[in-house]
Amino acid sequence: MANIIYGGWGGTQDATNETQKICDQVKGQVEKTTGNNYRVYVAVKYRNQIVAGENFVIKVHVGGEDYIHLSVFLELLCNGGKAELRGVEQHTTKDSPLEPFVN
Repeated sequence: MANIIYGGWGGTQDATNETQKICDQVKGQVEKTTGNNYRVYVAVKYRNQIVAGENFVIKVHVGGEDYIHLSVFLELLCNGGKAELRGVEQHTTKDSPLEPFVN
């Protein structure tokens, strides 16, 4: 977490257990949005932005050569620490760059 730029987006990093927990919190919303039920759903990379909470863009492997990108806002713990899905980009690849988005 060195060189944190508050309000700026960090570089792409390998997903952690915490990243996976955030993905798990929004999985139901993701499946409702995409109309898919994911048997494979593994966070692999992420970028984050620290604001009054934390914004994430997360690359999730969903089986085979298929990946999706999630845009998620994580509330501050003092506000409940709830993860809110802001958007999903489907049909991305292992090599698709992680860029901030909301849809």
